[in-house]
Amino acid sequence: MNLANTAFVLIASILVLFMTPGLAFFYGGLVSEKNVVNTMLSVFIMTGVAILLWVFVGYSLAFSGDVLGIVGNLKHVFMAGVNLASLTASHIPVGAYSLFQMMFAIITPALFVGAVVGRIRFKFLLLFLVVWSICIYYPMVHLVWSAGGWLAKLGVLDFAGGTVVHINAGVTALVLSAWLGPRLAKDHPGDHYNLPWVLLGTAILWVGWYGFNAGSALAVNGIAVQAALTSTVATATSMVVWMFLDVWTKGKPTLVGVCTGTLCGLVAITPAAGYVTVMGAVAIGVLATLASYGFITVLKPKIGVDDALDAFGCHGVSGIVGSVLTGVFATKAVNPTIAENGLAYGGGWHLLGIQILATAFTIALVAVVGSVLILVLRRVTPMRVDAAEEALGLDRGEHGERADYTVALSEKLTDFQPDQERYAPEFKGQLQRLQHPHPSSNHFSGN
Repeated sequence: MNLANTAFVLIASILVLFMTPGLAFFYGGLVSEKNVVNTMLSVFIMTGVAILLWVFVGYSLAFSGDVLGIVGNLKHVFMAGVNLASLTASHIPVGAYSLFQMMFAIITPALFVGAVVGRIRFKFLLLFLVVWSICIYYPMVHLVWSAGGWLAKLGVLDFAGGTVVHINAGVTALVLSAWLGPRLAKDHPGDHYNLPWVLLGTAILWVGWYGFNAGSALAVNGIAVQAALTSTVATATSMVVWMFLDVWTKGKPTLVGVCTGTLCGLVAITPAAGYVTVMGAVAIGVLATLASYGFITVLKPKIGVDDALDAFGCHGVSGIVGSVLTGVFATKAVNPTIAENGLAYGGGWHLLGIQILATAFTIALVAVVGSVLILVLRRVTPMRVDAAEEALGLDRGEHGERADYTVALSEKLTDFQPDQERYAPEFKGQLQRLQHPHPSSNHFSGN
């Protein structure tokens, strides 16, 4: 066992786990007050369910054996027969690698929650998580990151989850939104529960992303350092670009916009983090942000799919751009282990073609299988809450809880009422005399 590498991967795993409550704060701050609890719970429950699923069948389907290059087998159900102390190529225990991959299985489904907040039944969401993980997520892990996977053998580059995580979650979000239908009454664009939570969640995600990207090197080496550096630069680039776009189109910068841009940068650099230079990271940050901003502000209103918190606009679009541009900016000068350079470094069109093929395959697989899963599950349990519960809010309808129990009291105390209505009837006469004193009285005459 390499102690430094093992400690690094364990710390990276903790950072990736930290991203899920960070995402809960990010999404919880963006929604309206009546859906905060439901949104945060829908994200955080992924932690428990996804961990159990990973142990029961996930690891085996992702990394045990190979069936047609698409998925593993069920030889190690419940992790039975897995030698957790055996070492991987970077001399870390298989148990540590499995833990690291488990954290990706948690955060990925949590990402698509943002598309369906305020109208999806909690029971349906949990059932969908189970079948989606088995039928889509674990096969995607095998396809891209297992040695026997078809896309892995094809030569696709996905350093930390452009296809497996972000395109997968983003397209799932779009499919769920389309089948679920639009919200009955959309919240006002400025009706966010807590903007400081949005910033807090963004900061937690950024910090956790170092485990996500740098940790994917699986060793303390130059590739991990490069991944951390490119992740930082791409994120900063996207943040600033989004701010300038807001100023250009809306006349003023916004906190929600800056946080959204930050997230787009983190997403876009994920597949390329350990393969590109700093300037490549800047280019990816700029192009992904332009694409996501254009989709959210121009295309989304035209296609009519109500992705409430722009899960596809951020994760899907930026993930697609990042995955494709990996075929342009990847270079052996940064990572000698890759087979060929990208288009910008004299490698020709081959790698770019592979990246486009893998990206298109991921989109098609997730869209088709996701739609089939939704159609089947809708025969088992209702997908959407009824109109009355949607109007009431899912916090009270689904969970019987509220994010802030003082809201109603605060509203009563701050609502303006005339004095005659605010005070008890026995004081009305005295209040009237104070407001309309008798002409003969002079309380301030000095007498």
